[in-house]
Amino acid sequence: MKAELVRTFIIMRRYWFRTVTGMIIGYSMLLMLVLGMMYKGQAVGQAASKLGAGQDATNWALGFIIGMFAFGVVGLFTQGLQELAQSGQLEQLCMSPHGLVTNFMARSAVSSVSNILTSSLMIWLISKSVQGTLHADLVPTAVLLALTYFNLVGFGFMVGGLVLVFKQTGQVAVIIRMCLFGWAIFATDKINQWFTVAQLFAHALPITDAAICLKYVLIQNQHVMDASGEMIFESVFAHPSFYFLVVNSIAWTFIGIFCFKVLENHSRTKGTLGAY
Repeated sequence: MKAELVRTFIIMRRYWFRTVTGMIIGYSMLLMLVLGMMYKGQAVGQAASKLGAGQDATNWALGFIIGMFAFGVVGLFTQGLQELAQSGQLEQLCMSPHGLVTNFMARSAVSSVSNILTSSLMIWLISKSVQGTLHADLVPTAVLLALTYFNLVGFGFMVGGLVLVFKQTGQVAVIIRMCLFGWAIFATDKINQWFTVAQLFAHALPITDAAICLKYVLIQNQHVMDASGEMIFESVFAHPSFYFLVVNSIAWTFIGIFCFKVLENHSRTKGTLGAY
């Protein structure tokens, strides 16, 4: 894992022009997309003159960043497995003493570290561009990102197990990733106003509570309005969605790894593990 992390940063540094150019292009596209979504019926140029509505734009941008994080982590297990199978590397990983689960945990952790760093810079630039304010509380943010990672990794393992067995799952995997992407943008505390069954279903999805908690910390600065209309501090660790996130992370991690192992063993039995 350490070697993979070092290799990733060496590549980013060696090809610094590609890295910087990619971030500039990504920033520009994300900014235009945020402005377009905020001001649907207006031209982007007209929307740009209203950048003072920074908090709304920051909320949208943060949702996009969380969605892209989910898109990337789950994609590592779907598209990544397909590419490894096509190149023949999957068979080599299968013969590793560490096993596929350990290898992919290390790969996803490395990918997430670099993703978090670039995403953090991106959301900071977006917030500055739209005059929004982000409140970076180190400990809650680090805890939430770690829980989000385990939450998504478990779901990714489950989807990756389906790739090992059914192989041609590209379109389905893309649809799943796009759904997670979209849900991360729109997930808010308003789901608590839904009827019970819909609430439970929403909380069971792997990105819901992660998006709500991260928005609560980074945008609302862990402040809520009391009965008198005054803003008071309330830690994210006391937020109901935080407890849902903890339970969700544990549940999805165990469910995902269990499903992956079952489907991996099934693929081994059929002799199709390294085939594509």
